[in-house]
Amino acid sequence: MKRACLGMLVVIVSLMWVFVLPAAAQQDEASARAQVLSLEKLWNQAYKAGDVNALSALLDNSLVLVEDDGSLRTKSEFLASVKAANVNEEQVAPESLTVRVFGNTAIAIGVIAVKTSKGGKSVVHRERFIDTWLNRNGSWICIATDATPITRAGQ
Repeated sequence: MKRACLGMLVVIVSLMWVFVLPAAAQQDEASARAQVLSLEKLWNQAYKAGDVNALSALLDNSLVLVEDDGSLRTKSEFLASVKAANVNEEQVAPESLTVRVFGNTAIAIGVIAVKTSKGGKSVVHRERFIDTWLNRNGSWICIATDATPITRAGQ
């Protein structure tokens, strides 16, 4: 009789592992995705406002930023460029944005429009971006970013 009770207990605990843990993992993943989406929106707002302090808080000190021409820029170089940016450029909210979570790493992928004034005319060009976020001690921080100009129509 004791053996049957022990066997039943093992089955119950096993079923809990099968059904409860995946549900908890899905909730954690959904929460992580929502947090990173929120941070991406904060990034855009801070960039538009030229708020280097807010941007600094979102970006890891060892950030790797890949420029349009393939060159690399550091966090401090990026922040200096934002500080010195012309008033005629602004980053518009993403046209699309998705986040995929892989444990303590999240990848944000989207398309953003960048609006610039040239010779009194407003010009908009689009870029596809990918940002890599790392959850370090319960907080998400961007460790790498790349934006590639979209040069073909309909992309």
